[in-house]
Amino acid sequence: MLAVTRHQSILELLQSQGTVQVSELSERFDVTSKTIREDLEKLEEKGLLKRIHGGAIGRSDENEPMLPLQIPNTQRIKEKEAIALHALRYIREDDIIALDAGSTTLEIAKKIPDMPLTVLTNDLFIIRELMPKERIRLVVPGGYRHRNVLIGNDALEWLTRLNVQKTFLSATGVHDKFGLSVFTGEMLELKKAYVSCAKEIYAVADHAKFDRAALQTFAAMEDLDLLITDDGLSEETRRRYEEGGKVKIELASTKSI
Repeated sequence: MLAVTRHQSILELLQSQGTVQVSELSERFDVTSKTIREDLEKLEEKGLLKRIHGGAIGRSDENEPMLPLQIPNTQRIKEKEAIALHALRYIREDDIIALDAGSTTLEIAKKIPDMPLTVLTNDLFIIRELMPKERIRLVVPGGYRHRNVLIGNDALEWLTRLNVQKTFLSATGVHDKFGLSVFTGEMLELKKAYVSCAKEIYAVADHAKFDRAALQTFAAMEDLDLLITDDGLSEETRRRYEEGGKVKIELASTKSI
């Protein structure tokens, strides 16, 4: 079993049971206790669990699941609406943009006015939101359905040939070391394709996703032209991410939402 597959299984067990034991995991996955302890150490470094003697427990401050159980995610709607409105400042008539799958990018789709615009997306919820807007040219890469997203190798190859001006990315976790990350491997290559095909790259993520890392990274902080979050992000955290010119962050105000 690959380490990333084992890590995903550990997190699923942790979410269902609340706690895991090294001895039980070692027997379940047929690996040494040393391997399991190394797994737990790596997952703790990413902020996904807290190690205890002989095992691990979920984070005590965990108030939003890392696992993709609810689609779309309906938590922190006010913050996501504010981020979406802020992101509209960077969308102009006749732009060619890509909207990555996600609850915050879905809010962008809801807020976009019906104007001359080309939007590329693989998210079925975003597609449904944009279809009534007749002036928006909707481009769908195709593929097979995985939950609410269309994925497939043909779509990935097609994406690499497109000239997208601006990509708006969502992420499960935002981390100064691990960059933008996602839990499910099925989405990894598609998100990387969105990064590679765009001239300008914007990330949209609410403040609760900072200092968290899911299992697989698809973009580094240095890849981003701008990271848009909400005004719940602390000034200390913002400075830490921006220092050294690693990434530029703008805070969307929730006061008027």
